[in-house]
Amino acid sequence: MTREKTGRIIGATFGLAFMQVNAATLPTAAAIPVRVLALIAFLAVFRGVRRFPAPPPAETAPAETAPAETRRHFGRRYGYVVGAEVLAAVAGILVINHLLHAPHAMVAWIAFVVGVHFFGLAAVWRTPSLNLLAAAMSACGAVGLVMAALGSSRAAIASVAGILPGALLLGSVWWSLRASAAPAPTATGSAS
Repeated sequence: MTREKTGRIIGATFGLAFMQVNAATLPTAAAIPVRVLALIAFLAVFRGVRRFPAPPPAETAPAETAPAETRRHFGRRYGYVVGAEVLAAVAGILVINHLLHAPHAMVAWIAFVVGVHFFGLAAVWRTPSLNLLAAAMSACGAVGLVMAALGSSRAAIASVAGILPGALLLGSVWWSLRASAAPAPTATGSAS
């Protein structure tokens, strides 16, 4: 499986998890449709990942002449981005739980950190389209943190900083699949 396909499955899985976990804060009449729609979206994305071809790699050099970094599945720089993400998430969770005593803000912090990590991935993978997802998820997390500081309900925070980011992740993966499945425009010349 290619890096792109694996990345899409990881993104869709996290999107599903965000939505499933945070739907628990909603009333049952709202939680069930959110969970069902999230599962349907995940299954559609998973099917699309298996069905649509991965986009061609950005490098034009043959694999044997490409630098080792580009031949690895994700690479060292990806590991640095994810490592920083994990450290920031854990440090923030410790502060939120033990110093601020505000566990209702955790989902917002996680959404913010995950959003920021997409800026790093956009740079590492040279995929500027990830910057839009990064900005949207970071904004959801930041708004969720403000809502937590203002004493908003758990359901409101979970909707903005959990369910919406999950939908953004699933939507982003679906959008990338649709874009990769669209036929590339061909240059046609006309004789005059």
